[in-house]
Amino acid sequence: MAFNPLSAALDAQTDALEALTDATNKATIAPERAVEIETIDVGQTPAEVVYEENKLELLRYESQTDEQNEVPILIVYALINKPYILDLQPDRSVVRRLLEAGHDVYMIDWNEPSRLDQHLGLHDYINRYIDNCVDVVRERSGQDKINLLGYCMGGTMSTIYSALNPEKVNALGLMAAGLCFDRTGGTLEDWGSEEYYDPQDVVDAFGNVPAELLDDGFALMDPIDNYVSKYITLYENLESDGFVANFSRMEKWLDEGIDLAGQAYVDFLTKIYQNNELYRNVLELDGERVDVENIDMPIIQIIGEYDHLIPPEASKPFNEVVGSDDVTTIEYPTGHIGMSVSSSTHEDVWPEVCDWFWEKSEAAEADSEEETAESEVAEIQEQAAQQVAESQAEPEVDEAAADVETVNGIGATYADRLRAAGIETVEDLAEHDAADVADVAETTEARAQDWLDQLE
Repeated sequence: MAFNPLSAALDAQTDALEALTDATNKATIAPERAVEIETIDVGQTPAEVVYEENKLELLRYESQTDEQNEVPILIVYALINKPYILDLQPDRSVVRRLLEAGHDVYMIDWNEPSRLDQHLGLHDYINRYIDNCVDVVRERSGQDKINLLGYCMGGTMSTIYSALNPEKVNALGLMAAGLCFDRTGGTLEDWGSEEYYDPQDVVDAFGNVPAELLDDGFALMDPIDNYVSKYITLYENLESDGFVANFSRMEKWLDEGIDLAGQAYVDFLTKIYQNNELYRNVLELDGERVDVENIDMPIIQIIGEYDHLIPPEASKPFNEVVGSDDVTTIEYPTGHIGMSVSSSTHEDVWPEVCDWFWEKSEAAEADSEEETAESEVAEIQEQAAQQVAESQAEPEVDEAAADVETVNGIGATYADRLRAAGIETVEDLAEHDAADVADVAETTEARAQDWLDQLE
C-alpha cells in the first residue's frame, strides 16, 4: 500500500487532539485526585486499645464471626512504618481475613519513639514490650500459649521471642522475616556490611534514625520505579477511581514512616545483618542466649518470590536450624509488600494461612484438654491412694493423753490407786515426783522413779 502523506498527517493530528483532550480531562480532575490522595481512609477495621506502655498501643480487633478460635493471634509488625499495611483497605486486609476466618486478632502499634527512646535496644522491644503484650493477650484469653504472626522486622523479633519464651507460643507465623544473612542477595545485607557501613555513625548524628533517611534508602533500591514509573502509571490511570484509591492508600502508608530507636537500629544491623548471629545460633540479648533450637512450636513461613528486601534465601534456610519438625513454607510470586496487599495473595495465600492457624490452635486445645484430663485422673488416683494409706495406717496415739496403765510396770491395781488421786494420764504422772507417786501408788520410790524415767 502506497504511503499517503495527507492521511499520515491527518492521523497525527487526530492522535494529538486525543492526547490533548486526555490531558485536559486529567488536568481537570487532578486537583480532586490530589485531595483524595491526602484524605484517603486506611486501617478501617474497628479496634480498641487494650494495653499501653510508653508509646506502644496494643490493639484488639472487633470479631467478625459468631464462632471464634480460643487461641488468639498477636501480630508483630516492624518498628518502621505504620502497621496498618496489614489493614490497608477492607478487601486487602490481612487483619480482616483472619477475623473472617474466626480468629481473635491483636496487633502491636509501636508508634513514634521520642528522643528519650533512642537507647531502647532489641532487648527492650522483645523482652519487655513484646513479652508484656503476650502476657496481656494470654491473660485476656485465658490461654497459656498464643499464636504469633510477625511481618518483616517484626518476624525477626517474633522469632527471637519464641526462642526465649517457647512456653508462651503455640504457633509461629513469619511473613518476609529476615533470618539468614550470609550472601543471600538481599540489598539490606549489602547496607549492613561492616566493611562499608557503621550504623553507630547514624545514631551518633541523629539519636533515633529518621524515617526520611530510611524511606529514601528503600526508595533508592529501585529509583526508576519509585521516583518515575509509578507516577507515570498514576497519570495514565487518573480517571480510574479504583486505581487512584489503591495508589492513595499505598502512598499514605509510604509517607507515614516512623523513626527507629537508635540502639535497636544498631543491634539489628550489627547482630542480625552484619554478624548473622541469629542464624548462626550465637545471638545473645542482655546476656541471655537466644537458642533457636528452643523454637519447637509449629512454624509457617510466608515468603515473596520477588521480595528484593528479604529474598527467599534470607528466610528459608532458617527452617533447617530451628528445633521444630512441623514447618510449612508458602513461597508466592509477589514482593515484600504484595504479600499483605495484593489481591492475588488474599485470594491464594491467606485462606491457607488462616486454616493453618486454626488447625494448630485446635491441636493445642486438644492437647490442653488431654493434659487436663490426665491431670485430673492423676489427682483422683493420688487422692484414692492417700485414702487407702490412711485407712491402713495404725491410728496415731497422743502419748501425753495416754492412760497411766500404758506405762510399763503400772498394772490395774497401781493404776486404780493413781486414778483415785487424780493421776489418770501419762501427762498427769509426769507432773509429780517419785516420792508423791510412790506414796499414792503405795509402792517404793525406786519403782515410781522407773515409771517416771520412761516418760523422758
